Amino acid sequence: MHNHTLIFRESRIHYYRWGRGPQLLLCFHGYGESAAGFAFLEEFMGDAFTILAIDLPYHGQTDWKEAPLTAATLLAIIDEILTGTHTQKKDWWLMGYSMGGRIALSLLEQAPERIARLILLAPDGLVVNPWYWLATQTNPGRRLFKWTMYHPGWFFFILRTGNKLGLVNPSVYKFVANYVDNRKIREELYTRWTGLRLFKPRLAAIKDSIRRRQLPVQLLYGRFDRIIRVERGEQFRKGIEPWCELTVIPAGHQLLKKDHMQYIYR
Repeated sequence: MHNHTLIFRESRIHYYRWGRGPQLLLCFHGYGESAAGFAFLEEFMGDAFTILAIDLPYHGQTDWKEAPLTAATLLAIIDEILTGTHTQKKDWWLMGYSMGGRIALSLLEQAPERIARLILLAPDGLVVNPWYWLATQTNPGRRLFKWTMYHPGWFFFILRTGNKLGLVNPSVYKFVANYVDNRKIREELYTRWTGLRLFKPRLAAIKDSIRRRQLPVQLLYGRFDRIIRVERGEQFRKGIEPWCELTVIPAGHQLLKKDHMQYIYR
């Protein structure tokens, strides 16, 4: 059975476990998705890896009742899962897709000695978005963010105006409008962004760890991705080129697909 649950404090953490291999692979999904998206990895990696994929707070089947999640708390959750499954594997591989890339980067920063390889697919966290920072990292910003999720009229006006004037990329406009046009989706956006706001990877420290430990890093981007651009990966790679491989494929933002397996696991 692949589905599992861990009771952690007042919360119920849902996760999947695939494969029986000697190496441990921890997977972190993107925004609005779930850990189930990594199921196809078992076909290709199940013999070499034990694959754990956790539904992050406010996603999938996880019922989160705690304060905003931190990297230290996530490590404690992972350790409890490993203890409960009698898994004592060292030198973890981390895989993060989109928002999950920011989670993986933060875990590497928190416990670099436990990580053997980092695989990032169109990762968030390599650039500080000023609007995200304002909306999640400041008290006034969070209050305005919450108010806007219940009264989005002014934001729609600015977004539409920017789109008409060519100041907002059409793909970005459609992506953002999709998340703001529905009240339930707006409420989820606020809850998820603020609930994971403490994952703020310090890139200089992370790159220092990569150089010091000569840690292999894979970056995978879609050439037609308008949400997370390859330029972010190119900037991050500077100074760690010997250990960081960047690959661009003819795809959009959705890289977590069986068809891309030859680029994901090399």
